Amino acid sequence: MNTSPDSDSLPRENAEETMELLWSRVRQRGDLPGFSKVVGAIIGAMHDDDDREFNMTKTVLQDPALTQKVLRLANSAMYSVFGQGINTVSKAVIVLGTEAIGHLAIGLKLIEDLAAASTDSAVARMEMEKAVLAGHVARHLASSAGTRDAEEAVVCAMLHSLGRMMTTFYLYDRWQRMQECRIESGLSEEQAALYILGLSLDEIGRQVAQQWGLPATLVHTMREVTPEPVSEPLGHADWLAAVSTLSSQCASVLCANDDASDKTLAALAHNFAEMLGLEGAAVLTALNAAQQTVAQEEPVVVRPLKRVEFDKSLLAQRHAGKPADATLILMRGIADIRGALHAASISQLMTMALETVYQGLGFGRSIAFLRDLEQAQYAARMYFGDVMQGMLPRLVFGDAYQPDVFHAALANDKMIFIENAQDSAFANKVPRWWRQAFPTVRSFMVLPLTVNRQPIGFIYGDWNGSRPSAKITQSEADLLDELRMLIVRAVEQRRQMEASWARKLI
Repeated sequence: MNTSPDSDSLPRENAEETMELLWSRVRQRGDLPGFSKVVGAIIGAMHDDDDREFNMTKTVLQDPALTQKVLRLANSAMYSVFGQGINTVSKAVIVLGTEAIGHLAIGLKLIEDLAAASTDSAVARMEMEKAVLAGHVARHLASSAGTRDAEEAVVCAMLHSLGRMMTTFYLYDRWQRMQECRIESGLSEEQAALYILGLSLDEIGRQVAQQWGLPATLVHTMREVTPEPVSEPLGHADWLAAVSTLSSQCASVLCANDDASDKTLAALAHNFAEMLGLEGAAVLTALNAAQQTVAQEEPVVVRPLKRVEFDKSLLAQRHAGKPADATLILMRGIADIRGALHAASISQLMTMALETVYQGLGFGRSIAFLRDLEQAQYAARMYFGDVMQGMLPRLVFGDAYQPDVFHAALANDKMIFIENAQDSAFANKVPRWWRQAFPTVRSFMVLPLTVNRQPIGFIYGDWNGSRPSAKITQSEADLLDELRMLIVRAVEQRRQMEASWARKLI
């Protein structure tokens, strides 16, 4: 006798208890601020049209493991048409595109943070693998649609099953009871979730996403969409929900890899094609392309302990100050700039230059100050490293000459390096804005950028007192001079073509 509960009368009083238990276990095993933070940063970088590539570069550089993975992919055989030897993340962003890097970033954080916080459950690992694969499927589906935002689709698809992941990671005992209930009572997964948890897996995902402060549009897509004929094209949010549903279902089928998978995938492609505005054949082509991409980029294999050790080692290097191979890193970065000189925009070249200085000398922060002739001031426009967002409005000073080290470098068009900025005898040579913004800095560099004898800005970098003492050698200074000359040449060549950048500079 079938004793399964009536799905219309399933108890809902357990929902609050379930969420309280979930957050309790999250607190016990470690919250996931790294994951939610990087998702927010990636989404922000994807939607910032003005400095999209720069913001993606900045986000990647904050994570040493992701930096290595992006550079490895940019130098892989799949991207060999762009040439090998890509040394900077900023050039890798140009080659790979923000879409591919956003996918890598979220996938990596998904693996690191959720796997590290979960039990060593095969179910948990499988859910994570399916989420990463769903992102690949969504990328190719959205690209096939042509007019849709592939990057946003990737993010939505990867987080579509967030409720399942959180349940298998933190509520594995409840997950097991759900599976037992399905076997014993013949319930669907949704019915079993309502019966055991008091709310659906999608509802859990939405509540978690809201708690993390993720965008409302993304939260709206975290629901199952039933394929059905449509009389007119779907709105943006509904289309994202539909493509996320299809991507997640296809990922589940591909991970299951049973004998009927081909027929199941063909049926899914047929059922969702009209709703997505695609031909069934195009959906299947996208699915095949997604599988090839996964195989080429990197098989989804979860090794939490190895990844954690790898990241800690890289993080230690990042905070070690000036690297032993600083000259080599500078040379490689300059090679990237030279190779991109004729194709990249001024903004892209400035990003490469700033990253090269930041990584090559191991600065705690590196900032590009640009001159605004209309406002008669220099202001921070780009930065890598230890700069708080609220600090930017203070990193501004007038362009009228003052007897300080910054104006001296700009007036003489010559790099200045200050080895001991804490020396009391040097106090009257630095402006008040700098002392207030960077009170712990021990050493810093000012690298001026001058076009037609007019300063247009400078690159600043520093080491604070927590990093080992270091100097800039003559060979490194020569390379820095070469770097700034390349940027100056690019500005001279493009000042007519890129009015948006050059209008205020020259």
